[in-house]
Amino acid sequence: MQKIILEIAGMTCSACSNGLEKYLKKQNGIEDIFVNLVLANATIVYDEEKVNLEQIEKYIQAAGFKSLGEFKEIKIENSNYKEKINLMIMTILTLILMYISMGHMIHLPIIHFFNPHLNPVNYVSSLFLITICFLIYGFGILKNGYKNLIHKTPNMDTLVSIGVIASLLYSLYNTYLILIGHKELVMNLYFESSAMVIYFVKLGRYIDYQSKNKTKEALQKLVSITPSMANLKVGEGIKKITIDEIKVGNILVARSGERIAVDGEIIAGNAYLDESFITGESLPVEKHVGDKVVAGSINYDGLLEYRAEKIGKDSTISEIVKLVIDATNTKAPLASIADKVSGYFVPSIMIIALLTFIVYVLIGFSFKEAFTSFITILVVACPCSLGLATPLAIIVSEGLCASQGILIKSSEVLENAGKIDTIVFDKTGTLTYGKLKISQIFNFSNLKDFDLIQIAASMEKEATHPIATAFKTFIEENKMKLLNVKNFKNYSGLGIQGLVDNNEILLGNKKFLEKRKIKNQYLEKEKLLAQNGNSIVYMVKNKEIVALFGISDIPIKEASEVISQLIKIKIEPIILTGDNEETAKRIGEKVGIRKVIANVIPKDKADIIKKLKKEKRFVMMCGDGINDSPALALSDIGISVNSGTDIAKNSADVILTNNNLNNIINLIDISKRTVKIIKQNLFLAFFYNILMIPIAAGLLKSIGISINPMLASLSMVLSSITVILNTLRLKRN
Repeated sequence: MQKIILEIAGMTCSACSNGLEKYLKKQNGIEDIFVNLVLANATIVYDEEKVNLEQIEKYIQAAGFKSLGEFKEIKIENSNYKEKINLMIMTILTLILMYISMGHMIHLPIIHFFNPHLNPVNYVSSLFLITICFLIYGFGILKNGYKNLIHKTPNMDTLVSIGVIASLLYSLYNTYLILIGHKELVMNLYFESSAMVIYFVKLGRYIDYQSKNKTKEALQKLVSITPSMANLKVGEGIKKITIDEIKVGNILVARSGERIAVDGEIIAGNAYLDESFITGESLPVEKHVGDKVVAGSINYDGLLEYRAEKIGKDSTISEIVKLVIDATNTKAPLASIADKVSGYFVPSIMIIALLTFIVYVLIGFSFKEAFTSFITILVVACPCSLGLATPLAIIVSEGLCASQGILIKSSEVLENAGKIDTIVFDKTGTLTYGKLKISQIFNFSNLKDFDLIQIAASMEKEATHPIATAFKTFIEENKMKLLNVKNFKNYSGLGIQGLVDNNEILLGNKKFLEKRKIKNQYLEKEKLLAQNGNSIVYMVKNKEIVALFGISDIPIKEASEVISQLIKIKIEPIILTGDNEETAKRIGEKVGIRKVIANVIPKDKADIIKKLKKEKRFVMMCGDGINDSPALALSDIGISVNSGTDIAKNSADVILTNNNLNNIINLIDISKRTVKIIKQNLFLAFFYNILMIPIAAGLLKSIGISINPMLASLSMVLSSITVILNTLRLKRN
């Protein structure tokens, strides 16, 4: 099976996308398809042994649309100068047309030359000529409407085209009668209706395109964040090259103020980098030799040399953009409601319009009234608002999530995250930092804690024991200077020894002190630290114990707050870990989680997720994305807090690129708001059509409520704009 995303031209409403989907699904060799109306693309899964790309593109053309080739990037459709000028000209012509045709109705001065009663030929000719301009302006709409009707995929253009052409032909027939002497028919013309319908549809689409473009801006920023040029190190010099010339293994240079060109690893220098575009974290991150860098990061200070590792489609940014596009090219369950309705909508409207015309004629109304209702029904119906209701909200939310460091692989997640009632957390690397840190200090000296740690870290800089990383991490995080250590010695399994400022310093465990016959009166303190799950490090200065360090994997700083918020919104948190029960319960107590399941292997984690789902729970699993893969895959929503530079390797539904658990709360909040907006959009779209179609059919004329084709076209535009503006509320925090 092959999968490809094609860019599609000619789609204007959900009836278009549904029609294309239905047509392609019938073709031999096409296994699955999803058409994205907002991004104007189609994701197609096909059997390459039965059908090829050329045949697929012919099928698309046969359905009344056009393939523009493989979808490679999100395009922001900025309206050009010519389009704006055309719209301005047509606006002026609209005002002139309205003045000539309807000015007398509101008692405006009538120009003698265009007086319908005194100079009917001038009046008719002027309306006809202006209408011709509008027909040329809206030729694309008429052409698409005709093509889609021929290919049995009628859409909004079809409705508009039938209405415009019908009113035009009727007006031309009356024009002929007027020219041969039937001047009393001068008020039975619909030229202005044809013109005004085209104008309002074009105006609506202009506004629509502009609004849709705003929903793509966050993704477009990601696409354009990578610089076009890079500094290649050649010997002792630097050569400017384009981004396309970079090869894996090249040594590149980033000066202060420049962006990192490709993903890589620092081989020389250190600097603070702004990675907010990928992590959502506003504070710059300090990078050293051996650290990974991501294309698009801004070097605040310093000079970095880095080795190119991931370029082009393999880069982190490309992976993120692909993930977000793939997510928008999946169908949320709520979308099926609009799809089913839209699939039958246009044919139903055509039938309703025709039946209304027939009924009007049969019960004795004039042809003019019957014909007006026929056109008005065709024009007032708005499948666009139905089509935009779900995908537009999904794309806005996807962009919002991406800007906060939340990457979602399926739009279904956005609909379901708000339904979660149970969150299962892995412990190590998820609720905790996953590496040893200094959790507690007993200070028995006249030195400050900071000074004690500085001495210990200076000693541990040469050590390779895992406990040494706790001191090294503290030094890096607090930007401390290391002291000079002399006569350093390492005693395997016991500790280390050295001279700092001519003071003999020992760092080690209880056995190390016993071997050196150092009096230890702090065994109770050691026991207390051990009970809290700490590894113990004694510090001895000149044969006297001056400090006791508790070293452990501690909860991340935001864990307690996140757990507290989850409990407030009635979501039960659970710890699921392979660690021992005592340690797991201790972490649970610290972060506020009561239910702890410990001593489980990855396979058992998956079985526990199954058990929870059998209890009718909606389960979210949050883990590191590697050992927790089976559980992540089985949960309703899997969240990985793995590094943002390993995005493509994760099997989770959601990836937190900044490893910030607060984004779980943000995801749930965005999900709830998205579903609320989608439901509001669907209600607005359904309510509009339920309200306007009976009015257009004239069912409310008895109470003085009616509408003509011009107002119908305007209300159709307003319906889509209402859905767009309602959706854009998602961008507000």
